[in-house]
Amino acid sequence: MTGTATVVGAGIGGLATAIGLRRAGWRVTVLERRAELERYGAAFGIHPTAQSALDRLGVGDALRAHAVPYRDAHIRTPDGARLARLPLERVERAAGRPELLISRPYLLDALLAGLDAFGDVPVKLGERVTDPDALGRGADLVIGADGIRSAVRTARFGTRSGPREVGTVAWIGIAGIESPVHGETWGSGRFFGLTPVEPGRTNWYAAVPGATTAEELRGLFADWHDPIPRILDATDPATWIRYEIRHLYPALPSFVSAGADARSDADAGTDAGAGLAAASGARSVPVALVGDAAHAMTPNLGQGACTAILDADALARAVAAAPPGRTGLTAALRAYDRERRRSAQRTAFGSRTLHRFMSTDRTRLRDAALRLLPG
Repeated sequence: MTGTATVVGAGIGGLATAIGLRRAGWRVTVLERRAELERYGAAFGIHPTAQSALDRLGVGDALRAHAVPYRDAHIRTPDGARLARLPLERVERAAGRPELLISRPYLLDALLAGLDAFGDVPVKLGERVTDPDALGRGADLVIGADGIRSAVRTARFGTRSGPREVGTVAWIGIAGIESPVHGETWGSGRFFGLTPVEPGRTNWYAAVPGATTAEELRGLFADWHDPIPRILDATDPATWIRYEIRHLYPALPSFVSAGADARSDADAGTDAGAGLAAASGARSVPVALVGDAAHAMTPNLGQGACTAILDADALARAVAAAPPGRTGLTAALRAYDRERRRSAQRTAFGSRTLHRFMSTDRTRLRDAALRLLPG
């Protein structure tokens, strides 16, 4: 089926969803509350499954033009001893292609170029949306791709699920030197990661219980193995990004709200969002959530961008295959929810569990367990 969609949020998930819907023949508008798109220089790991999704969206070649393969990485102790090898070789062997790393600006530009190729998908900046039903007069479908603090999610699903802090502060940056080693170093209550991002540069990230200044962060890792102190010294602190690690909790009961005749949807028990709309007796526009709006997770598995891309691809395929009309759209949204919700929420749960494992102060037991992993 085809129709008119409004995508709220111009991050990775929102832009990928806009491309997928436009390729399916929909008329699409993208609304972004910020005055400019976020181009901070974090690196994303793109799993082969997400690469395939980007191929279906028509932007796989643009991804590969700026991405680098991620093939050799280890988990280490602060003195540099190897504990385990990250399973990158197994991923590549199973998929027939390696995991790729790409900086956020390059991936964003690839998606924007994919939209620009259509010539008729406006991306409107400085547009704050608080009521998705207010968009219903001009849209058959609203996509909430507006992040962990999603206004679309709050308006349709309420405040029961929301951002929850995990008690750890993350720092990220890109150093102007190449690291001779890649992977993660796990200490007591804190860890440090190094990945390639492009020739001559290294993406790094750190997670600590506190550290409010750059000097404090440097002090916490001053005696860790080379090149960690050098990497921090080679990065201008003015470019470092600091944020509290959060995840969406509790997990949502549905990623979609069928809208339309909301009261009949709620009576049928289709989803929690329709129930909220029905409580007011309102006729509401159908809504689907993607990316962090649906399942924001801790960064430990490096799957945030991948899950958003997979959401976008699945939603586009579902609505493209649906028969015309509101009933067809409702069925498509339910199909999207069936395909993505449990999978994405399992990934989010796994990432949160890994965060606890990585951040423990019981390092002797943790490190012994890591040494048992296949090499």
